Amino acid sequence: MNQRQARPQPRKPAAAATAEPCLCRELLNQLRVCFGVPPEVQQHFNNSRIEFLKGVRAVIDQRIEHLSGAGQRGTKISVE
Repeated sequence: MNQRQARPQPRKPAAAATAEPCLCRELLNQLRVCFGVPPEVQQHFNNSRIEFLKGVRAVIDQRIEHLSGAGQRGTKISVE
């Protein structure tokens, strides 16, 4: 191999991260467009969205705990 082949190629900069659309955010945007939501109501919905996502995280964490414990059904037997 010559030096040109041994040299690692420079990495291209990573593309900017894009956020996936959130159903809660889309619903709020539609309500705001249709009914003209005041800022304090918009803040309430933002906080509600955060609490909803925390609830989803709690459900996922509980399921992970349940599945992690499923493989430990046997009992230990001491061998002489």
